[in-house]
Amino acid sequence: MLISLFSSSLIYAHDVASADHDLLLSGGLLAYIWVGAKHMLTGYDHLLFLVGVVFFIQNISDVVKFITVFTIGHSVTLISATFMHVQVNEYMIDVIIGFSVLYKGFENLKGFSVLGLRAPNLLFMVALFGLIHGLGLSARLQSLHLGEEQVLLKILSFNLGVELGQVGALIPIVYGIRSINQSKSYEALYKSVNSYLVVAGLVLIAYQVYQASS
Repeated sequence: MLISLFSSSLIYAHDVASADHDLLLSGGLLAYIWVGAKHMLTGYDHLLFLVGVVFFIQNISDVVKFITVFTIGHSVTLISATFMHVQVNEYMIDVIIGFSVLYKGFENLKGFSVLGLRAPNLLFMVALFGLIHGLGLSARLQSLHLGEEQVLLKILSFNLGVELGQVGALIPIVYGIRSINQSKSYEALYKSVNSYLVVAGLVLIAYQVYQASS
């Protein structure tokens, strides 16, 4: 069922990319902001990772800290890689993004402790995965129309849209997670959600490997 869900979502995403391409041909910088926001709001792989990042955090100040680090990371690679026309293997990047979802769910379930290992510094890992997610966003943006004029402004506008979309997505996510924290079924929900992240990460990895080999 998960494979079917992700497959249909990816097919839909390609259709949206075609529609976005037409929109950017006729629109100005606002069109890039809109497309960036929409891409983040419909980017389930990015959102799943963010769910994993904020799930265990109790304080809003810590949520802001981790999300800021993630934002800086993906902004750096999104802007620089797009502006310098850095080409990456989209399937490989998506595999790593899928791994980031798997990793966060595994860490939240204290998987490293079960293996007798010490988990890497979380802030560092969030920054690292932020850089990887930014490469994925750059690959999507480079597949759209940038033209020859105002290229940097278009990239910055797309990035601004991504950040606005991220904020819009995080508000209900954080609110929902804080509601779960106050629930009597918190422990069961915690394990269920993070187990889903592990499974979703595995499905994302398998799907991208299949796509790359087909």
